[in-house]
Amino acid sequence: MADYRKLLYSVEQGVARVTLNRPGKRNALDAELVGEIRQALDTSAADDSLRLVLLAGAGKDFCSGADLAALPQLSQSSVGENIADARRLGDLFIAMRRHPRPIVATVRGRALAGGCGLATAADIVLAAESAQFGYPEVKIGFVPAMVMAILRRSVPEKRAFELLVSGEVIPAAAALEMGMINRVFADAAFGSEVAAYVSNLAAQSASALSLTKSLLYQMDALSFEAALSAGIEVNALARTTADYRRGIEQFLKKS
Repeated sequence: MADYRKLLYSVEQGVARVTLNRPGKRNALDAELVGEIRQALDTSAADDSLRLVLLAGAGKDFCSGADLAALPQLSQSSVGENIADARRLGDLFIAMRRHPRPIVATVRGRALAGGCGLATAADIVLAAESAQFGYPEVKIGFVPAMVMAILRRSVPEKRAFELLVSGEVIPAAAALEMGMINRVFADAAFGSEVAAYVSNLAAQSASALSLTKSLLYQMDALSFEAALSAGIEVNALARTTADYRRGIEQFLKKS
């Protein structure tokens, strides 16, 4: 097991739990934490016993975005240095999309800027009723650039544009209404509701979950005909898995 300084990693009942652990900094992202999240994802991707990954933040907030302490230095860095720094977070988002297991983000408190991007880069987002989401980068003359690629795939164009240029922080209910997140649970019941949701998802076929995630995102850049062709291949592949054979056997016994 890797030695992490800024996150917690554990595995229980087929679920890898990755918890950002900088509560005093509202789990702000610096280069080290981004690297540790990537390492945790790589570790969980290599563990065939896992069904899914749960991503959370310690303390009151999920993630407040970039660590403000690093911003003065970044403003003095060269273009090449800034590209390398930005690429670390961009590569993390790509790794989340390519991860072979579903990633579920559980959001309490604030998920802002890069932290909002991190939450919504997950395949499923579960939020407490009091959670808040937003991209306030424009208020400091910055551009919510990489997170835009995620938001643009989740909400209609005009909603995305308004969120990005206004810097407005919205409540979980509004994020749910526009399609940024999947579920909102009452604060008092959040822990138990998340546990029930995760337990139900983890009970599904591991191979079916993995193939479904891979195929869905593969279709992003495909034409209708190409998407159907990819679906045909995955359909045939799924029929060869042990999970499928067990599932069919159990279904026939019940019928």
